[in-house]
Formats: sequence, C-alpha cells, structure tokens
Amino acid sequence: MVLRHGQSTWNELNLFTGWHDVPLSKKGEAEADAAGRTLRDAGLRFDVVYTSLLARAIETNRRALESLGQTHLPVERDWRLNERHYGALQGLDKKETTQRHGAEQTKLWRRSYDVPPPPVDQSSPEHPANDPRYSHIDPSVLPATECLKDVVARVVPFWQDVLVPLLSDGKNVLVVAHGNSLRALAMHLENITKEEIAEMNIPTGVPRKYEFHSRTDDDRARHELRVSSVSYLGDAAAIAAATNAVAKQAGT
Repeated sequence: MVLRHGQSTWNELNLFTGWHDVPLSKKGEAEADAAGRTLRDAGLRFDVVYTSLLARAIETNRRALESLGQTHLPVERDWRLNERHYGALQGLDKKETTQRHGAEQTKLWRRSYDVPPPPVDQSSPEHPANDPRYSHIDPSVLPATECLKDVVARVVPFWQDVLVPLLSDGKNVLVVAHGNSLRALAMHLENITKEEIAEMNIPTGVPRKYEFHSRTDDDRARHELRVSSVSYLGDAAAIAAATNAVAKQAGT
C-alpha cells in the first residue's frame, strides 16, 4: 500500500516544494485522517511502515495510523523516499514560473523524465548537504536538483533492498511518501514508459493498493514479485477530481 502525504502548506500555496520541509495544511491533516479511515474500513492491517524524512509524510503517517487504529506499528524512515529535489525552483510559485519561463519549459522541468531544473548552489540552505538530517549520507549522492530519472535511481534500490524481502516474507507494508517518489515506484512496478509517466498524477491523501504475486519457476521466486492488481481506495469521483487538480497546478 502506498500513500502520498496530505496537502502541505506549500501545496496549498501552489509552490514547488521538493525537499523543503513544510507542514500539512488543515486540508492535508483532514486528508491524512480520512486516509486512515479508508484503510480501516477496507479491513487492512500492516506489519511495518516506511516514510521519507520529510515532515509532511511523517505527520500524514502519524495521523493515518491513529485513524486506522494501528499506532503500535514500527515506522522506518528512509531518505530515498523523499520527494524529488526541485533545485532552484523550490519555493517558486508554479503558475508564476510558467508565466516567466513559458509553459513548454516549465512542463519540461516539471514532467520530463530526464531534464532537471537548474541546481541550487551547495552553499544554499536548500541543498541537503546543509541539513543535519542528511549528515549520515555520503554528500556526493545528495542532490542539488533532480529529474524523475534521478528519483527512479534511488527509489528502485529501496524497493529491491527493503520492500521486496518484506513482501516476499508475506508482510503487509505501508509506504507514505510523495508524488514523485511514488511516481518513480509506479513506473518501475507497472512498466510505465517515459512518455506515459509524464501524464501520471498522484492525488494527495489517497491510498493506492498494490497486490503482488511471485514467480515460482526457479529458486529466486521469493524475489521475483509482479503486480497482480493496483487501485486507489475511496470514492472514485473524489479521486478523479483530486488527480485533475494536481495536473492543473502549473497551468501547463
């Protein structure tokens, strides 16, 4: 099960957020609570939870588990689940960026697979090398900017190293993360092309359920997981409206 965090205060202001740490908005808090109730009503139980190192994902998880009635669960945090780093765009208004640079350039920065925005300088407070949360990570792998291809490069190893062994052992796992880290994971799991992923929008606060099956034709079966089904949980009309809202954020 994956869950994008509830609306953040910078989502509400329509700003590029990336690795900048911001809290949930009031709407985001309500979305996190509702996500927990949706999981509860679906009768789902989990063995472990993984979140990013960003407060909006951590708080979404806390509130969702409270509504779900599973606050006892072990929670692990991994920087590889962080949102995409938007470089020099972090903190800028999405529609103003479109007006300034044009719809084509903004869409390229926002949605292309392999074109990152301009980077921040390493001395910038927006560079994660200056954040003590990342002091345990090799500075050479900390991004000054990222495209989706870069996010895929860190999310797929997380999937293989952390999630596959758990799922192969029959564990139920909840991942609470971000729009682009979850798009990267979806791209890998669902065999989405570079062209198709540009049009994928993940709404805030809506649980997305994956079910898997294992290959059984060799001794690596435990590690050969394939998606058997994937679907959002909740009201279909509300989910469609939320997804459409994400698509329109930059006005491109």
